[in-house]
Amino acid sequence: MERPGIRMILTDLDHTLLREDGSISDETLRIIKRCRTKGILFAVATARYYIGAEKYIRLLDPDYEITADGTMIHAHGRCVYSHCFTETETNAIIGGIRKAAPGAEITIACGKDVLWNSRHISESEKLHKAVFCDYSAPLNFGANKIAAVLPDEAAAVKIAGETGARLIRYRGEKLYAFLPKGAGKVDAIRVLAKISGLDLGAITAFGDDSNDIEMLKMCGMGIAVANAVPEVLEIADDVTLSNDLDGVALWLYRRCLYPGLLSSTVDIRDLGPDI
Repeated sequence: MERPGIRMILTDLDHTLLREDGSISDETLRIIKRCRTKGILFAVATARYYIGAEKYIRLLDPDYEITADGTMIHAHGRCVYSHCFTETETNAIIGGIRKAAPGAEITIACGKDVLWNSRHISESEKLHKAVFCDYSAPLNFGANKIAAVLPDEAAAVKIAGETGARLIRYRGEKLYAFLPKGAGKVDAIRVLAKISGLDLGAITAFGDDSNDIEMLKMCGMGIAVANAVPEVLEIADDVTLSNDLDGVALWLYRRCLYPGLLSSTVDIRDLGPDI
């Protein structure tokens, strides 16, 4: 069966669209802009909190922003979807974290606001807009996402099991995130498809980590960057160059702008200013 045309580009940020130094090349920005002039929508889907993704949102100006591991969707900064824990669930997870790892760093997202018990908030590149909270008193709201640095995975699994939360693991980190049951990028993408009026088959998604697997599998095309973890490379419909070689942009150039023109080995930086 022939695949529908690409109507939306959906990409992860870290280790996918962003280079390892956190930058986005001018070539990538130009190619995304060219795709959008062809009527293709552009959206990001990231584990980052909104305030941690904000500088990239300003730079890219996407049609939709899925943040906090899919617990929120914004359209040009306006919230169009939010999946939260209850107040009781939120405080139970905080209590479990503090019991398992006294003094652990905990961040909590509620909409665009983030609470953090770090004394070094102003020094953080991602979360310098967070508000200090020591969690000594119960919170009076439900969180979208709760994350903590824990000593081992067993502690995180225990907390998730006791509270019914969904556990998210990040590669190469001791940071674990707890999401409301049923929340995640997959749930958010289904909502996004309804909001945008698109069939999932018309969405092409890019990712690199294990929490992107279901996103890549559910969309019409799921593309892995070459630096993705092995399990992502295994299920992807196609593999492009690494994030440091602007793999997302090169794939879009070949498939959306000039199909079949370029070899997959071409370096996007050799294409010049006319792309």
